[in-house]
Formats: sequence, structure tokens, C-alpha cells
Amino acid sequence: MKNLSIQRNSVNISRRDWLKTSAMAAAGLFTASAGTANASSLLSPQKRPPFAVSSYSYWHFQEQKYPLEKVINNAARLGFDGVEILHRQMENESIEYMNKLKRLAFDNGLSLPMLSIHQSFVQPKAEDRKKDVAHTIKCIQLATQMGIPCIRMNTGSWRTKKRDASYYKDGIEPPIDGYTNQDAIKWCIDSYGECLVEAEKAGIVLAIENHWGLSSNIDYLLEIYKPLSSSPAMGMNVDTGNFVGDPYPQFERLAPYATIVQAKTYYGGGHYYDLVLDYNKIANILKRTNFKGYISLEMEGKEAPQTAVPKSLKMLKEAFR
Repeated sequence: MKNLSIQRNSVNISRRDWLKTSAMAAAGLFTASAGTANASSLLSPQKRPPFAVSSYSYWHFQEQKYPLEKVINNAARLGFDGVEILHRQMENESIEYMNKLKRLAFDNGLSLPMLSIHQSFVQPKAEDRKKDVAHTIKCIQLATQMGIPCIRMNTGSWRTKKRDASYYKDGIEPPIDGYTNQDAIKWCIDSYGECLVEAEKAGIVLAIENHWGLSSNIDYLLEIYKPLSSSPAMGMNVDTGNFVGDPYPQFERLAPYATIVQAKTYYGGGHYYDLVLDYNKIANILKRTNFKGYISLEMEGKEAPQTAVPKSLKMLKEAFR
């Protein structure tokens, strides 16, 4: 941890504070150059956030993978701004294949804002955590090759409870005998710290997600995030569908920290659970926090993506207009 920028003797300023300071400075310069003109009247109206689609929307871990090339072409045809790539959906990790995806997105006028990976730091054995740190560092290299600026990260889970309907209802998962949730929080902070050293060098944001497991508890999630948040490589991916109980107060707590937001939809009924979300309410929460990052669609319903993804995009555009 001592190599992290959060412990350097440099000026400690958060990304949001930096953005606010920069914006104020820019506003001051603009006013000075504008003379008696009313600067506020010349400012552009607030733009909607850009919309990406997660490749997961087309492939819910079925046996046969849905090609990422088709996801990119579909996204361009439907009017998305970008594509979030699920690491497990990649055909391989060759440079040739990654460059092919990057070029295809570029030719279609699309960004690749996030690479979603799977790892867990809720593992009692140090050597197991080290393996997932190494996996994360490898994925940082993959993201760098593809020009992807952000990686979706998890906390992990104890895996002491079956992932059934009751699990998603209360999110309670008891620790392994002999350990506590505070142990797991420390493991996450330490492991993230190792990954952040490499992420800072590469200019890649590691966005921790409320992705069940330990992060079902928002207090635990913030307890992990906050000590690391002064690193320029630390971020947060807020998933609208991964909350236990009333989602809106919890979403409101996390929204000020959001680097990117995953927007769940469940057309045709959810694969794991059903949830009806009020995206007008969600959009208003994000507007109040001045969120300008990507909204990445995760269509997790049983309806065919060919019809459910366009419906989801239409709904999001109406909510965020």
C-alpha cells in the first residue's frame, strides 16, 4: 500500500474536487473575457449522458457465446455511444483479436468505455487473493491494448450461501467459520491497493461495483472505497439492479461516487430475479449529482435481446432526455 498515491506526500485532492475547481476557474476566465455579457446565458444546455450497451445483454453465460463483433455492429445500428465488453465473452486474448474489436468499434464511431471482469478478494488464503490480483493486472494490460479506460471490479463473496431467490432478496451471506466481514474488508482494501499501483501506471480506472457478496452491504462497499478514493485510478460502478431492499436511497448514497452506471432492465422476466425500476427517479438522482459519465445497459431479462435491447435504449433515452 505504501506505493499508492493515497499515501504520498503530495497534494491529496479528489477527482470531483479537481473537476469542480477546474470548472470554477474556467468560469472565471470566461466571465472576464466576456465583459458585460451574461455568461450563463451562453452556456450549452445540459447534455444527456452517453449510453453504452454491455455485451452481457446479448449473452447471459449460455454455452454458446454471442460474438462481440455482432454486439458492436448492433450497438452502432441502434444508436448507442459505446459498448461495454464482458471479459468472459471474449473469444480469446490475442493482440490480433483485441485490435480487431478496437478497430471495429472505431469504424462504427463507438467507444469501448469499460471491460467487466470477475475476481474476488474475499478469500482467506493470501495465495488465492494474489492469483486474483495477478488476474486483475493482466486485465489492466488487456484494457490498455484495447483502449478501454475503465475496468469493472468486484469485492467478492464468501460463497457460503446458495445463489437462489432468497439470496437476492436479503443479500445476507455469513462469513466462513473463523473469519469476519471486517477481515474481508481489509483483504479487499489491501488487494485493491496492489492493483491500483499498476492501474495508475496504465491510466486505467478500477471501478468497484455493488455486485452482491460483500458489496450487498453499502456500508461495507463504502468502507472499502473511501480509503482508496484519493487514487486517480479508483472509481465506482453503480449497478441499478444490485440492491437489497429499496434501491433508491441506496442508489442516492452511491451516486455521488459514480464513475459509470450500469442500468439493468428485465424484459421478459429476470434470469435471476425480477425488478421494476423507475428510471425517471434514477435519472433525477444522477442529474442532482451532476453525473456526466456513461450509462451502460445490462439487459438481464429472458426476452430476446433483438427486441429487449432496443426497448431498453428507448426507455433510457426518454428518462434521461
